[in-house]
Amino acid sequence: MSKQDVPASVKDERLIEIRRNQMIKGAVSLFKDKGFHRTTTREIAKAAGFSIGTLYEYIRKKEDVLYLVCDRIYDQVSDLLNRDIDPRRGDIKSLTLAITYYFKVMDEMQDEVLVMYQEAKSLSKDALPYVLQKELEMVEMFETILTSCVENGEFSLPEKQRKLVAHNIFVQGQMWGFRRWALQKIYTLEEYTNLQIQNVLDGIGASK
Repeated sequence: MSKQDVPASVKDERLIEIRRNQMIKGAVSLFKDKGFHRTTTREIAKAAGFSIGTLYEYIRKKEDVLYLVCDRIYDQVSDLLNRDIDPRRGDIKSLTLAITYYFKVMDEMQDEVLVMYQEAKSLSKDALPYVLQKELEMVEMFETILTSCVENGEFSLPEKQRKLVAHNIFVQGQMWGFRRWALQKIYTLEEYTNLQIQNVLDGIGASK
């Protein structure tokens, strides 16, 4: 599924990326503290460090910011996995590295992830399916790696079980973001990641 179309009147792609990153950073902080509906576009512009007029050169409406947050989360996960991992390689190393990278992104983008789930209810009935589809695309990244591992004989796992394991990995990463306030009192991110990887490998009969 392609990116949601959020048109900008500015043509400089580099400037669009810079301004939208500023916008996302300011908006996420406001949405987290005040909620989507109580936050105004004027407040988002101020938090981003530019005028309301400038803001509307990069978005059409406040809801567009949630699209941008969603795309940013997806892009971060996708870029990391596709940059350093060949999903078709199909070995345990690729699987463990993918999980490690994904958990790292969830840690770094905790606020964005929390806002995305907290404010998804604020999206229109046409916009929400886009966000949910982006989630499924991230899950499918793990399913592709699991399928390649099965095809290469690393372990045996029926298709339905692969789908469930992929969803479990996705949720485990998000759990670190949602429950980090409690989990980080017990584990470092590395410890949490290694334990969850071991749980996955034990569950599919592919222990290291």
